[in-house]
Amino acid sequence: MSLPRPLLLALVAAALLLPAWAARALTPAQAHAISAGDSDARVAALQQALLAGDPRVPVLVRALLDGAVQVDAERAWIVAADGSAVDAATGQPAPLPAEGVEEAVNNNRMRGELQAALAAMGMGSADAAERRAAVAALGEAMDEHKLPLVEAALAKETDAGLKDALELLRAKALVGAGEPARRLEAVKALAGSATPATRNLLVERLKPAADGGESDPGVRAALRLALDQVAESLAWGERAGVLFSGLSLGSILLLAALGLAITYGLMGVINMAHGELIMIGAYATWGVQNAFRAWFPGAFDWYVLAAVPLSFAAAAAVGAVLERGVIRFLYGRPLETLLATWGISLILQQTVRSLFGAQNVPVENPAWLSGGVQVASNLVLPFNRIAIVLFAAAVLAGMAWLIARTRLGLFVRSVTQNRPMAACMGVNTARVDTLAFSLGAGVAGLAGCALSQVGNVGPDLGQGYIVDSFMVVVLGGVGQLAGTVYAALGLGIVNKLLEGWAGAVLAKIMVLVIIVVFIQKRPQGMFALKGREA
Repeated sequence: MSLPRPLLLALVAAALLLPAWAARALTPAQAHAISAGDSDARVAALQQALLAGDPRVPVLVRALLDGAVQVDAERAWIVAADGSAVDAATGQPAPLPAEGVEEAVNNNRMRGELQAALAAMGMGSADAAERRAAVAALGEAMDEHKLPLVEAALAKETDAGLKDALELLRAKALVGAGEPARRLEAVKALAGSATPATRNLLVERLKPAADGGESDPGVRAALRLALDQVAESLAWGERAGVLFSGLSLGSILLLAALGLAITYGLMGVINMAHGELIMIGAYATWGVQNAFRAWFPGAFDWYVLAAVPLSFAAAAAVGAVLERGVIRFLYGRPLETLLATWGISLILQQTVRSLFGAQNVPVENPAWLSGGVQVASNLVLPFNRIAIVLFAAAVLAGMAWLIARTRLGLFVRSVTQNRPMAACMGVNTARVDTLAFSLGAGVAGLAGCALSQVGNVGPDLGQGYIVDSFMVVVLGGVGQLAGTVYAALGLGIVNKLLEGWAGAVLAKIMVLVIIVVFIQKRPQGMFALKGREA
């Protein structure tokens, strides 16, 4: 007859506290009892083996979980991938019998017990990382029966963070305890744990008593109060997540629209090939990545730093060719410029398809842009998104400085405001046009470099941003960098807020309607030109 499960787990907890000299050898009979037979008997044998503390027990448990154990009527063997076998109890080589051997089968309950056993053994490790992993593994299936394991680990634990994690596990176990006082104690402890798992646990306990929920009125009242506290804490994380998503989207729109703010906002050129310039910057990043992988594999994590100037240069070079070859003959003719640049966009897309294929190409994030920082239990800020926000701010600062503080910026502003007078003062207006258009194209290439780190890179990459870029420039005010910033960030945040309320498709439609209504009321955008500039 098997021992009661709480008593068995208590024995396991005691095993965690036993000194090393108490270890006893695992016998072949025990190994067979753990591997085959009725689940209750197997669990009892497993707990007794854990109490013995033999180092062969974790080996056998892992082999059972991996499906590498064979049994007959009396013995158990661990079989390696090459077909060699060892005795499950001693680890000594032992050939399998020719007949009567079958694979040890684990049902869901047995697999859970085996995993709990591994977690129990891990909580007694001297390595803090192993103990942390064991606590996480045990927490996925925590119940009152595992409470002795947690309390035994708590008695030995010295790490403050792990003690807090174990206290939380203890509260999760006690929330289903038989005594109302213990359940009330657990609920009060859970109120300070603002995690989605805690919220789900509290919701589960608040189900009707007939469905297995809490039956005590006092504990139910405490559960509701704890659930309100946890939900409020999680709500702040969700709100912060929406704002960060909006800021991230706004930064991407800002990068995509900054180049257009020059070519359209300052020069008045309706460039429908702007999206393809973004695409060229992304493909340049992909090329730099492949070059680093082939020639500088040791410095692969830094390929992005080399891709930034090269993506700018590639897009700027294409922009210079477009301006000198086509657009310079169409200034003052917006409809012809629109049609010509739309045709150029189709040519550029087909050229990329012919050179690199129609499928998306893979661009891998470097190690320092992978992962994220967890600022709350339900909020992780990805490093690549944080980098794009900072990169957009740096590009914006560089653009503002170049337009306001450099000789090229002075020439661009003079040609934009009064081309004949600038020409009379000796400014080479044709050269300024080429440089300004190349600058706008280069900034579009930078946008492509950034976008390659958060999405797919393919021939159609730029098509998803051309309309949004024009909306940002027009909404912010033609020729106004400050307006472009406010419009991009505002559209990004509003879009994400509406997505949570109405869904992605309806959010796009609603944003477009808002922009149309705004432009009807204020055609000059958020920031209008004043004085002589107008």
